[in-house]
Amino acid sequence: MSFQNRAHVAPSAPATTPPSTRTTIRHSSLRNRFEAILPKIVLSPTLVITLVFVYGFIAWTTVLSFTRSRAFANFNWAGFLQYSRVWEHPRWQVAINNLGIYASLYVVLCMAIGLGLAILLDQRIRAEGGLRALFLYPMALSFIVTGTAWKWILNPGLGLTKLFHDWGWSSFEFNWIIDDNMAIYTVVIAAVWQASGFVMAMFLAGLRGIDQEMIKAASIDGARMPAIYRRIIIPQLRPVFISAFVILVHLAVKSYELVIALTGAGPGYSTELPSTFMYSFTFTRNELGMGAASAVMMLCTVAAIMVPYLYSEMRPRRKNDGH
Repeated sequence: MSFQNRAHVAPSAPATTPPSTRTTIRHSSLRNRFEAILPKIVLSPTLVITLVFVYGFIAWTTVLSFTRSRAFANFNWAGFLQYSRVWEHPRWQVAINNLGIYASLYVVLCMAIGLGLAILLDQRIRAEGGLRALFLYPMALSFIVTGTAWKWILNPGLGLTKLFHDWGWSSFEFNWIIDDNMAIYTVVIAAVWQASGFVMAMFLAGLRGIDQEMIKAASIDGARMPAIYRRIIIPQLRPVFISAFVILVHLAVKSYELVIALTGAGPGYSTELPSTFMYSFTFTRNELGMGAASAVMMLCTVAAIMVPYLYSEMRPRRKNDGH
């Protein structure tokens, strides 16, 4: 083509996007934006409810604990007076002593029994499914049902004592539930019976997650099963031990329904726990300030366990993220 012909060639028009394509792109962009904000829309009611009815009332309870509130809330500032009154009250001292006994025995026995049951089921026994359901069944019951059932079992006139007397064992006596010094241990018995199966499920899941090749290698090297469990298997269950410990301590601190159904915090107030103390002073004795102070101290006890646990769980994740 000559220079003159090239000069007369019209410049090509700029490429334009067809209207249908622009509409498709716009709709796709709107859909992507909607999908991005949809989880926030769905979760926002739950977050609002949690902020108001959990953290909002925690803040409200904390405020009341520093006031002279009695039957109704008021804002006459009292500083740490209510906390001092709580710690000086003999029922609170009994509650703290009982909590130490109850929580320590509850945690240790649940973990020991749960680990033993998990090791038993990990042997691939024939009736594993039925036994697993049997051990887990108590946790499906409410605390009220468990407390009522064990109240019948431990009642000297209805339960074990009467049963053994009917069998001719007239010297048998098991009256812990009406003994001021032993009643707290009946709460331990009922609580351990209910929670051991749950701990068993946690340990069994941990056992099933252990690499079997390590166990086979140790067996080939001549190690016996007790040594394998002691040196290989149980150390690898450390995360399960920590999780079970945190959950059990949390359940022990907030125990209320079981105690009320089983002993009613009695005889007298010999099985008083911080939770029953808080309820009694808040709703029965119209000491709202003292009840709020005891509730805040219970919250601090749980937080002292939960915060280090959550920090230890989040720390490896931060390392993996490169922060």
